Amino acid sequence: MTAINYPFITEKAMMLLENNKLQFIVNSKANKGQIKSDIMKMYGFNVTSVCTMSTMNGQKKAIVTFSKTDAAHEIATRIGLM
Repeated sequence: MTAINYPFITEKAMMLLENNKLQFIVNSKANKGQIKSDIMKMYGFNVTSVCTMSTMNGQKKAIVTFSKTDAAHEIATRIGLM
């Protein structure tokens, strides 16, 4: 089971990029540890924290904060968000 489904892109998510954070829709059964390790494996950057919440449509969303200053921008560029 992979914890990460896909990046979650909204206007608010783009503003969070300035704070070195990215949002992802994740598997509803995944815990914060699984999300953190999957993000680190997929993108190769250390994760400082993971906050999870449910969206209005019942999906699970994770806000991931990275330790390296430009990590969120670099990942966003890699996956074609910028």
